Amino acid sequence: MKNPLYIRIKSQETRIPVYIGRGLEKQLVTWLKKVYPAHAVFAIMDDHVYSIYAQRVRDHLLTHAGFKKILKFPAGEFSKSRRTKSLLEDQLLSARAGRDTVLLAIGGGVTGDLAGFVAATLHRGIPLIHIPTSLLAQVDSSIGGKVGINHQQGKNLIGAFYQPVAIFTDIRYLRTLPREEFINGLAEVIKYGIILKTELIDFLEKHHSRILAREEDALLQIVNDCVTLKIQVVEADEKEAGYRSILNFGHTVGHAIEKLTQYRVKHGMAIATGMRIALRLSRDLLGYPADQVERLCRLLDRFELREMSLHCFAFEDIWNTIVTDKKARQQAPRFTLMRSVDEPALFYPVKQEELKHALQG
Repeated sequence: MKNPLYIRIKSQETRIPVYIGRGLEKQLVTWLKKVYPAHAVFAIMDDHVYSIYAQRVRDHLLTHAGFKKILKFPAGEFSKSRRTKSLLEDQLLSARAGRDTVLLAIGGGVTGDLAGFVAATLHRGIPLIHIPTSLLAQVDSSIGGKVGINHQQGKNLIGAFYQPVAIFTDIRYLRTLPREEFINGLAEVIKYGIILKTELIDFLEKHHSRILAREEDALLQIVNDCVTLKIQVVEADEKEAGYRSILNFGHTVGHAIEKLTQYRVKHGMAIATGMRIALRLSRDLLGYPADQVERLCRLLDRFELREMSLHCFAFEDIWNTIVTDKKARQQAPRFTLMRSVDEPALFYPVKQEELKHALQG
């Protein structure tokens, strides 16, 4: 396994190192001392990660002369808000965080999005390091530079593209991840297999038990595969002008589910249902193989990513939520679908009756 991997960002003519391994705290501090020896160092965590890892992280960071403090915020999607962002900014400015500050985002997807947006806007941009602690963040959200917060009209509607200076992905953080959150992240892993690498689907089927048992070698394999795949997509289309939208497979309906349930449904569970619907649309509209749809739905079931019933929502509410999605154009939803196992259909328009049929199974 190559380590580190590098993300080449053409617009900035730079390379971002992505370190993947076990027990990376000392390596992080060594890297900080080498690259940012005179910078102030702040970290942001949610209160759940803080309760488990704050002391351990603090003990390592104290060996860096510039370490200042760890800030925390309430865990949960509802914290991806203007209010929480403002509170964190107030704390940083009160602690005299200047442009010579490095910000560590230590946590899952919410922490990366929120702390990343703080880093992007404080003093017009300060260095950001992602230290993802959830499977979802390790395989997906920490890679690619998307940061932001939610709005009452939808998910991730306010934000920016802001690349970190480094990413440290330590799979040992996954030991303490609640089972529900671990399963949540597996939805994104399966997504990569569907859209980009059928061999990953083969691996997931063969090593299902090892993955659910969180055997480190199996986790290293899937994390490395997903990070490698996401890097390839980001390098080809940094700011989602076209090809990068392949990563939105399952997310159009998935984001609608999250919003309609006021984010009580976890991202991965919502995306898993969204992927089933996208697979049925791909089968019905584009001739995607029916046996492959059945195979992938069985795999989702094996990883406890079962389909949610959407009968409690009026179709009009689902449709109206989808057309406010940031991917929609002129009040018309655009889906990422699949023509064949290795051929995506990007920005595919779907009519109301077509979606209604797919929702019915």
